[in-house]
Amino acid sequence: MNNNSAGRLIIRIYVGLFLVFMLAPLVVMVGAALNDSRFPSVYPWKGLTDRWFIDLWNDPRMWNAIGNTVAVAIAVVVIAVPIGTAGAILINSLQARARSFIYGVMVAPILTPGAVIGISTLLFWNSLGKPFSLQDEPPFGAGLHLSALGQVSFIAAYVMLLVLARLQSFDAGLEEAALDLGASHTQVMRRILLPHLYPAIGAGALIAFFQSVENFNITLFTRGNSDTLTVYVGSKVRTGITPTINALAFGLITITVIGAVAYEISRRRAAAREKAEAIALEKAEAAELQTASA
Repeated sequence: MNNNSAGRLIIRIYVGLFLVFMLAPLVVMVGAALNDSRFPSVYPWKGLTDRWFIDLWNDPRMWNAIGNTVAVAIAVVVIAVPIGTAGAILINSLQARARSFIYGVMVAPILTPGAVIGISTLLFWNSLGKPFSLQDEPPFGAGLHLSALGQVSFIAAYVMLLVLARLQSFDAGLEEAALDLGASHTQVMRRILLPHLYPAIGAGALIAFFQSVENFNITLFTRGNSDTLTVYVGSKVRTGITPTINALAFGLITITVIGAVAYEISRRRAAAREKAEAIALEKAEAAELQTASA
């Protein structure tokens, strides 16, 4: 066996072990969701059942937690995307020293533990609201609104990083040319800069949504009496986990896989359509050349 064959064999073994490491827990989780046992396990196997999916479907607290989670995630996207985009545009336009300072300020929340952000958010808004409160309870007490604000404080930084990376490929000469031709700054922003940033803004919105959905530490300290999906799962773990959690995870994974497959199919169809249009354009140009030469 030569060195190339041995190298390929090692790579295949490594990839296989990596896939087993990543997928084995998911397989066990799916098996536990389908096992007719009170405990979330696949051994001993008690038989195939759908009772845990039925129990999950009939759990009103779970549906309330999902609704709250989606509402908070949408609010985070609506707030974090404009802030992150504006921050990226600002940093990109500053000089070196000011850029480094603002960049550090924007990125710092990513490096801060979630528990610290959650407690700080709660204390800050409670202190801010006390002078304006006419009752014992501060007007900015704990609730889902504070969860959204606390999450925005660090999720906006992810959006900023994505948009800032996209700005590195932007040709500033296009802005100067548009301004020289009489366009206003608003028109330059709307017709030149933002269209270039749309892919990064869309990716930032998706990341912001999913970062909000999976957030636990900040939400735990700021949610008040409201439930979110991560808090719901955490409470189930503390009070006694049942296979309904496995059923919930199975549903989330199924939705994720379906979304990924749908995206890939859409991407391939779009690529095939663009390729067909390019071929048709080349044929049309060739036909025009033949006609002109004749």
